[in-house]
Amino acid sequence: MGVEAGAQVARVRALAVLRIRSRALAVALLPAAVAVILLAGAAGDRLEGPGWDAARAVLTPVAALVLLAAAGIALVVARARPATSPTVPVAEEGAPDLYRMVRDLADRLDVPAPSAIALTPDCDSWLEDRTHPSHSPPPVEEHQDIAGAGRQAHRRQPVAPVLVIGSPFLWWMRVGELRAVLAPVIAGTGPSAHPDIAAARRFVRGLDAAVAVASAPRRDPLSRAVLAGVGWVARLLLRGCRIHAAEMERGVAAAAAERAQAVDYGLRIVAQEQVGLAYAGWDRLLTRVALPAWRMGRWPSRLDAGVVAALTELSRRDRLAEGFASRLGERPACDLLEEPGTVDEAASLLAARLFHGGPAGPGPDWSPVDWSEYPDEVVDRKWRLDAARLHRVLDAMGVRPATGPTASATDAPTLSRVLDHLTDTGPAGTAETTGAGSPAAAPAAGPTGDPGADPTGPRPDTAPPEAPGAPEPGTGITTGTQSTPGTDATPDPLDDDEDLSGTTAPSATLAARLSAELAREEAAPSPAAPTPASPSPTTDLAALWDDRALPLFPLQPPRTARELLADHLTAMVCCAAMDTAGATPGLDWLDGPTLLVDGERAADLAPKVLTLIEDGDATPLRLWLSQLGIRPEKPVRLG
Repeated sequence: MGVEAGAQVARVRALAVLRIRSRALAVALLPAAVAVILLAGAAGDRLEGPGWDAARAVLTPVAALVLLAAAGIALVVARARPATSPTVPVAEEGAPDLYRMVRDLADRLDVPAPSAIALTPDCDSWLEDRTHPSHSPPPVEEHQDIAGAGRQAHRRQPVAPVLVIGSPFLWWMRVGELRAVLAPVIAGTGPSAHPDIAAARRFVRGLDAAVAVASAPRRDPLSRAVLAGVGWVARLLLRGCRIHAAEMERGVAAAAAERAQAVDYGLRIVAQEQVGLAYAGWDRLLTRVALPAWRMGRWPSRLDAGVVAALTELSRRDRLAEGFASRLGERPACDLLEEPGTVDEAASLLAARLFHGGPAGPGPDWSPVDWSEYPDEVVDRKWRLDAARLHRVLDAMGVRPATGPTASATDAPTLSRVLDHLTDTGPAGTAETTGAGSPAAAPAAGPTGDPGADPTGPRPDTAPPEAPGAPEPGTGITTGTQSTPGTDATPDPLDDDEDLSGTTAPSATLAARLSAELAREEAAPSPAAPTPASPSPTTDLAALWDDRALPLFPLQPPRTARELLADHLTAMVCCAAMDTAGATPGLDWLDGPTLLVDGERAADLAPKVLTLIEDGDATPLRLWLSQLGIRPEKPVRLG
């Protein structure tokens, strides 16, 4: 499909959308037109008689009501604020080189230049129409005696859409690659300037905004009833426009892609490879590195710079990506910004808000963290807080401290206590065969995993206290496990998570208790801890977008009970390594928090943790600990 063919298809589909709008207007005016004819006939002594009088008496108020309803619907559609993507605006004063490059590219493509540039914390770029009056800045105040004296009346001029660029592209891509990637996007301003296409888009966006207005929760029964009718009409019109609007956008995209073929076509093929690589690095950075910090109430302030570090590390590990690191000698696209650090910080804060639901601005319990501080401020605190939660749950279950010749003389928390509890020495002691949630499953191994323990002692499935210990105020930890407030304090593990079917009975019970503990922490958070939906007290919620459903794009589904137990057991092992073997917390750009022993990354820990959870066999883990000189019987410092 060529440029003209794609544009022609888009215009034809736009006219089809506008015809639907015209038909809706005709339907609304039809009763009024008939009423006018009846009234005119009565005035001319032509349509007389009881039947005509009755028709006039019935149709005239009906026509008035239909006109009133149509005017109300049209008003809602025209004034409803269309949804806009949350972005970081980039003023021309802050990026003159970037604006110059975009305008030069628009001139080469012979299309209007975008009206503004904004950044989004995602690996994508698009054009966004923000011509609605609600998106415009307030008018400039006039300080003359007569405002607007000597000027002609203001007329609405067509405004080009805003160019939204993925912020990771600016840091990872070189200037030439960014130019090649943006060429087909900017080429879309040409078809967008056509009056029919612009009018059709405004109509569809207005209908979509009207549906959103009608769907907003309200307490007033009258407004709910009125807006329900508005929403029904808007949805009906959207269903009629759906196919034509989709084909119109396909035609616009085809015309833009064809027009951009003449600009940097060869470089665009190479740049598309960088798009996929940037997306993989960005996703890995958010899920493995940023998410643990967000759960701690900290947000990394240089996420885009972290993408470069993550992808550089990938190029070092993967021979297939060796050629990507050689590009780093060329000029990066972030050099087109006057203050890239400030822009990176704003984009990082927006990413935390979109993907995790953090507050709109920094605060005492939602503060930025630099990459150099990440190991101590995030990794160390995360491990110690998880270890403290693990021991709180063991205390609530009545699990005794570790016993034996090497046990600690005090009741201080140790790794041995956890290992002894999870070690399954009984026959066939899996949750799949014995039922981890049954009353007889937990006492089989005793509180410390010893089959010969006193059966009259505290049982591991004893219900925890009604008010279990909460995290220390000011820790700012949040978790990714979603739960319903009021979760039962003693859930049945088999009903809680089918994922526990392949674990031992002690592991299943402990995992279920950890899930319940996290659920209680989320249901009753500390006043100092930021919750995912808690906005900043000084933020205007209507200033940017509707943030009642934050996070808009959750990164991961809620962690399963098995994953929670594995994370907490790993954290306990890492705490023991730091306190007894001189290990240190570290940051791996691709895998997130990592344990460093003698400056080297400790490997092969995860399989040994899973062996303990699933089979109740602590031998591989104990052997791994002894090889690294980690003393599980020594007390550890908790968060």
